[in-house]
Amino acid sequence: NPAVHSERPDRHLLPVLRLVVPAFPGIVNDIKKPDQDEGGYTKMPLKAAYSLTQLWSAIKTDITKVNQPILVFRSADDHVVEPSNTAWILANVASKDAEEVVLHESYHVATLDNDAPTIFDGSLEFVNRVLASKQAAK
Repeated sequence: NPAVHSERPDRHLLPVLRLVVPAFPGIVNDIKKPDQDEGGYTKMPLKAAYSLTQLWSAIKTDITKVNQPILVFRSADDHVVEPSNTAWILANVASKDAEEVVLHESYHVATLDNDAPTIFDGSLEFVNRVLASKQAAK
């Protein structure tokens, strides 16, 4: 569930809020699978959150330089990252081989959730396919 922006209404306040509020409550355990714990932090430092938005700006500047095959996994029901992030990434990469896999049985922390095998197997298949196509092109 990649993120390159946020649609949260309070996102515009972050540049100022980070100077007066040290942290917000953490966003943890967005996992559909019962009794699963990601071991996340109880607080989200706002200076770090602001730093993340600066990274997003750099990504948006350079995303068109991505011309290698790309595979993106996205949870259909993610309470942390909006689906528009994946749509934006796929619309802006230069790669001719860009694939999205929608995960229907997981929330945000998909690698610890019900769709983890889909991610692991799909990633391995993707790498093997890309390597095979590179070998065939030689």
